[in-house]
Amino acid sequence: MKLGFIGLGVMGAPMAAHLVAAGHDVSGYDVAAAAGEKLEAAGGRAARDVADAVAGADVVITMLPNHPHVEEVVLAAGGVLDTAGPGTLLIDMSTIRPETSIAVAEAARDKKIRVLDAPVSGGQAGAEQASLSIMVGGREEDFEAAKPVLDAVGKTVVHVGPHGAGQVVKAANQLVVGGIYGLVAEAIVLLEASGVDAATGLDVLAGGLAGSRILELKRQSMVDRRFAPGFRIDLHHKDMGIALAAARQADVALPLTGLVAQLVAAGRAMGYGSLDHSALLKVVEQLSGRVPAEV
Repeated sequence: MKLGFIGLGVMGAPMAAHLVAAGHDVSGYDVAAAAGEKLEAAGGRAARDVADAVAGADVVITMLPNHPHVEEVVLAAGGVLDTAGPGTLLIDMSTIRPETSIAVAEAARDKKIRVLDAPVSGGQAGAEQASLSIMVGGREEDFEAAKPVLDAVGKTVVHVGPHGAGQVVKAANQLVVGGIYGLVAEAIVLLEASGVDAATGLDVLAGGLAGSRILELKRQSMVDRRFAPGFRIDLHHKDMGIALAAARQADVALPLTGLVAQLVAAGRAMGYGSLDHSALLKVVEQLSGRVPAEV
């Protein structure tokens, strides 16, 4: 298929490259010119602007940082809805507020453009390995049409409900991920303060009921204090805001989510926003008065 891809950042660039490798004709646009050059090196085409990327596309994918970027790219003059033809399938893979996804779908309906919200989980590694988990909201028939495209970038691809449902599931994902990072951080601080080797202790935890994907992939880098971003605290802070807003909209109490959101916010306030979200360990260390030497 002919695809337009908007947003060639840390996640979008490898995803677009996988779509090229799957045999699709991909035109991509990003505000950073170097991102377009990288796509061309992978066999795609660097578009001049959003309209150029969208023109003639069967499917348009957006992978953007936050809801204002999606609103600008999709809803503004010269954006996706202005440029795409009737029948085009718009797949927004950004993590944004559910209400924005619903508003985009409603605006697209008048132009006979099909829409799915399809946020992803798996971080940079998942994007590079085409092993993302993708939670999709929208109509079942549109999901089936999108499945071959999504399968090229994801390993777990599930239709979870109507428009906006994908974003709600992603919010749930992020509150769980943030909570586990916070608890692993506390476990490391407790182990080290008690004179127990943290790496050994976490190896035991990873093999029992406390085991998780985070312990599997991140325990050694956390013990080693390696926090190069796969997913930045700044972005997780944004996502926790989405989770809290969704809870308010659904009229439910999520007390642990509120605590995790404050922990993430503290990390950002301490200047760790550009670090990986596993750097919540640094926050817990500071709260405990235990700041190790830099490694």
